[in-house]
Amino acid sequence: MTRNVVISGGGTGIGLAAAQVFAADGDRVLLLGRRADVLDRAAVPGALRHAADLSDTAAVRGVADLVAQEFGTVDVLVHAAGGTGQLEPGSASDDPLDRVAHNWTVNFRINTLTAALLTEALKDRLASPGGRVLFVSSIAAYRGSGTGAYGGAKAALHPYAHDLARELGPRGITANVVAPGYIEDTEFFEPRIDPARRERLIEDTSDKRAGTPGDVAATLHWLASSGASHVTSQVVQVNGGAERGH
Repeated sequence: MTRNVVISGGGTGIGLAAAQVFAADGDRVLLLGRRADVLDRAAVPGALRHAADLSDTAAVRGVADLVAQEFGTVDVLVHAAGGTGQLEPGSASDDPLDRVAHNWTVNFRINTLTAALLTEALKDRLASPGGRVLFVSSIAAYRGSGTGAYGGAKAALHPYAHDLARELGPRGITANVVAPGYIEDTEFFEPRIDPARRERLIEDTSDKRAGTPGDVAATLHWLASSGASHVTSQVVQVNGGAERGH
């Protein structure tokens, strides 16, 4: 059966890999992202593409209208949008408190608010039963990220998913989180990662390899399957054993 799949952050990295996996199943896919040129280059045959700032309520309403027109019902909603937004020294403000305010505000806006707004806008369109809501978190939600802002923003997705699971469960809809560790071939790490840091991150795993976007996409794909219909309110870690499950 063909499903309707909406993926934020669908132009690169994990979101793109997930889109390719669902499209290969014959599902109809809508790619969302901030940059139209990146979406246009995404190698997902037949996918719909729409550029929007998902932290803006008007833009999210536009996405909801598009989904209503093109899909009607959403079977799978994947939140892969995110990243960091640090204000570097020497930019508009060198004031330490300004940098803290910027870092926390931007990280919550692009990692947490985007997911919450899009979910709430499409919640009534989720297939009942059978709908799936999937959030991409991070190992940083457990061990921090250096400044606290990114890890805190990703960690905030966990209780939101738990609340959604309880709210939507009676409709036969699941809500789960996937928390990746070090994933190569993503804009988050490449090309700026220091080789020594890369080596440390790989050494921290049990299988002694970097993760790939395909590793995370495969997990998302399974959580969206009928085989995972009784799996909800869970955080699935995909990190090669760098962080044990909680």
